[in-house]
Amino acid sequence: MTMQSMNTAEWDHATGVARQVCARVFRDGGAPADALDAFGLAHEDIQGNWRAAVERIAHALCQSRPVTTAGCELKQAA
Repeated sequence: MTMQSMNTAEWDHATGVARQVCARVFRDGGAPADALDAFGLAHEDIQGNWRAAVERIAHALCQSRPVTTAGCELKQAA
């Protein structure tokens, strides 16, 4: 999925969710790699870059349907 094909409202929502996740991880003393671990994403090249972590998480959220995180499944409205 390229940036041109993403719905802007979906991207804004995914970015907001990613920022919240990263803020919680940061507050708890974690690193960007820990936030990416929560979503099962690779993090070898992050090294303290919160902006890259937010973008990578948001991109992953936009690509997945339905989103499954921490054992909870969010289903789309029919």
